[in-house]
Amino acid sequence: MEAARLVPDDVLPASDGITPAWPGRSVVVDGASIHVRDTPARSAGAEPAVYVHGLGGSSLNWTDLAGLLADYLEGQAIDLPGFGRSDPARSYTVTAFADRVIRWIECSGRGPVHLFGNSLGGAVAVCVAGTRPELLRSLTLVSPAMPFLDPRRSFHGRLLPLLLIPRADWLAARRLAAIDPADLARMVIESCFADPTRIPEQRFAEAVEEARLRYTVPEYTSAYVRTLRSLILSFVRAYLPGSASLWQVARRISTPTLVIGGQRDLLVDVRVAAQVARTIPNSRLLTLQDVGHVAQMEEPRTVARAFLAMLEDSGAVKLLRAGRNGRPGRTRRKSSRQGDITYGGGVTAAGEAAG
Repeated sequence: MEAARLVPDDVLPASDGITPAWPGRSVVVDGASIHVRDTPARSAGAEPAVYVHGLGGSSLNWTDLAGLLADYLEGQAIDLPGFGRSDPARSYTVTAFADRVIRWIECSGRGPVHLFGNSLGGAVAVCVAGTRPELLRSLTLVSPAMPFLDPRRSFHGRLLPLLLIPRADWLAARRLAAIDPADLARMVIESCFADPTRIPEQRFAEAVEEARLRYTVPEYTSAYVRTLRSLILSFVRAYLPGSASLWQVARRISTPTLVIGGQRDLLVDVRVAAQVARTIPNSRLLTLQDVGHVAQMEEPRTVARAFLAMLEDSGAVKLLRAGRNGRPGRTRRKSSRQGDITYGGGVTAAGEAAG
């Protein structure tokens, strides 16, 4: 494991307002509909990328990052089965989700791809990378929901008793029906962002609309509860002997990997990102001090710069430098902390997670 590096900010497009949500379409794969949002490339040499969201999220979670990387990547963000606008599934295990991502890459004919995963999507991406390395060019994990056993270190810990109750999905549906979509969106944002005020008004409106959609999808609460239950079971299984452990799968990854963790993550133990980076060979770690669970939404420019540095170091991409389209980049300044660099917004790039 090594500390992640950030490329200069001026290799990214200047901030010109809020990017609208990328257009979506539904594609039938093996008889089930998968909803995908396409981010068109801005250059002829762009390489394919696939973005996988977390538990309760959707393809909307990648709008900003995909837009920033469109000079280098032709992106596709998919809704996992049972979430967003994709059809429900019979199984909601990490392995089942990984199989769907693999089938999407195979059927789209775009592989090998740069694979991104956040939270649950990070665990899914680990499973894909550990079992089908030939489908990947690189792997980027943002607060991956890899196994940890202390429920006190996760906001979801309070839901554990609910998972033991029969018909838990029915009880969750009743609770959901009593919450206004705007309040539900606000609750999700507060649990995922270190600073909820960072979310632009347009993104909040999109989150409210996404929450409203969940009221029209009868299978949503069942998918959420069953996925959370399966994820927790995979956590327990990971510390038992056997090749099915997610940690054992991670050790088999040969793809260049970037791991990003937020030090104010309320959903995944903040020590997990460093453990993932130590476990996966040929990986680098970026720890963001004032960021929560969804760094790709809260600090998309920093995530994009770390990703491009990984590609540049591997010789896979030649970056577009300062002055592209006549737009100067932002400056960076040295931090008073030795070995760290502080960037605009008070974000610190460090090589190790605390604790």
